[in-house]
Amino acid sequence: MSERTFVGIGFGAIQAGLFLYEAHRSGNFRRLVVAEVIPEVVAALRRDGGRYHVNIATRTDIEDHAVTGVEIFNPNVPSNREELVAAVAEAAEIATALPSVEFYDSVSPILAEGLAGKASPCVVYTAENHNHAAELLEPQVGANRRVQFLNTVVGKMSGIVTGDRSLTPVAEGLPRAFLVEEFNRILITQIRLPGFRRGITVFEEKPDLLPFEEAKLYGHNAVHALLGYLAHRRGYRFMSEVAQDPQLMTLAREAFLEESGAALIAKHAGLDPLFTRAGFQAYADDLLQRMTNPFLRDQVERVVRDPCRKLGWDDRLIGTMRLALGAGIMPRRFALGAAAALDLLFPGRGVGEVASELWPAANTDLIRLIEQARSELRASALC
Repeated sequence: MSERTFVGIGFGAIQAGLFLYEAHRSGNFRRLVVAEVIPEVVAALRRDGGRYHVNIATRTDIEDHAVTGVEIFNPNVPSNREELVAAVAEAAEIATALPSVEFYDSVSPILAEGLAGKASPCVVYTAENHNHAAELLEPQVGANRRVQFLNTVVGKMSGIVTGDRSLTPVAEGLPRAFLVEEFNRILITQIRLPGFRRGITVFEEKPDLLPFEEAKLYGHNAVHALLGYLAHRRGYRFMSEVAQDPQLMTLAREAFLEESGAALIAKHAGLDPLFTRAGFQAYADDLLQRMTNPFLRDQVERVVRDPCRKLGWDDRLIGTMRLALGAGIMPRRFALGAAAALDLLFPGRGVGEVASELWPAANTDLIRLIEQARSELRASALC
């Protein structure tokens, strides 16, 4: 196992604070390689001899952890690109952790070249917060019976923080720090490669990952967004402030259990203990505590950014409402989140007016729910 090579594509908080961190901590890899396109980041890690820092938020403190022995390459530099292709060719485990699946066009040629004709088994973890990331990346890279592309459910909150001198920077001279929570129970597609053993052993394989991806999107992500948009209306700066607001915490827990949770349990009952009343209650209570962890320093502004994407037809707010409506459940609480997001995105415009722009297939029930929620927001203390 110690002869293995790990390759990370993208050097953000999830790559640094999860994949590379766990690969380093396992002691099962001889080489740790990562691709990064920001020249100053590449230069800073090289000056520090391949060492970087990650700040890990526990429930009682923030711990500084160093990851060492990292080889970092900029794929935009021809000689670095060659080094990356060679590392991919020898890798046993690869992780893509890019801003979105839209970046696959830029990295797939490197993966395709390195994985072409590969004789040794290899897995590729895709961590772009997309339910079908693996299915999107594989055709762009090319099929190989010795390579398996895996979807992931990364329920780990993380971010890049600038301007906070109390955090240890990524490397000396960089005005940025990685801050991630300690949670590392990551779900992945079940591996089918005969005899393959993972070097990153902490992940948990599931034969059918889609239900758990839905639980993350329509449970974790949806409630996080709901809390974020309502916290923004109340003028909170950090998500930890919400923990002191009983009204918002109660509303979020009810949304978790009575709306998204109830709909997901109805859809996936019998599949896993998560999809039971008790299982989802434990899931919700754990996440609500984690979402409001003061040591994570999660800014409301970060949670509410990009409302257009979060109001997408299949995304966390509207997607959750549609799931609930399909199960015969009225998602009144999630409608409050959607209304707050719409007010942020389209101040002063009516729901019906913008519905055709955002959701061409929206029905009157969905629009009416959000209109009612907007009226409730404007008339209540939730403003």
